[in-house]
Amino acid sequence: MPSFDIVSKVDLQTLDNAINTVKKEINNRYDFKGSPVEIDLDKKEMTLKLEVETDMKLSQVVDVLISRSMRQGLAAEIYDLSKEHYVSGKVVKKEVPVRNGIKQDDAKKIVKLIKDSGLKVQAAIMDDIVRVTGKKIDDLQDVIQKMRESNLGIPLQYVNMKS
Repeated sequence: MPSFDIVSKVDLQTLDNAINTVKKEINNRYDFKGSPVEIDLDKKEMTLKLEVETDMKLSQVVDVLISRSMRQGLAAEIYDLSKEHYVSGKVVKKEVPVRNGIKQDDAKKIVKLIKDSGLKVQAAIMDDIVRVTGKKIDDLQDVIQKMRESNLGIPLQYVNMKS
């Protein structure tokens, strides 16, 4: 039976390259000359720690981060920017978690969307993967199209297509 997996994975090397290009661009920008800017990626926890002088510079760093990540082929949705920044002494700090894997509630939403589509496929949650199986490959391609049209707020990849 044909099947494929819906995943949400971030390539760590690509993410690291994107962070390094952001650091280079920020260091070369005129409006950041002489101001302390720290951008650290914790690869174990998959979080990004940003430290700048003002709120305005923080928003500029986030904009550069998103644009450079997209140029590297990463989706903008991998960064969870919902946490508010906080002031610590003379600097503004912000922790940005990187979304890696599909959470249980997001997986349930995906399965519900697939079941509501009316296509003759089955969806099963396996840890942080949603496996979709069906009798026809055309049905599976229709599921991929539906997932791309729906705006879940998480980056999805479709891998492991077997016929």
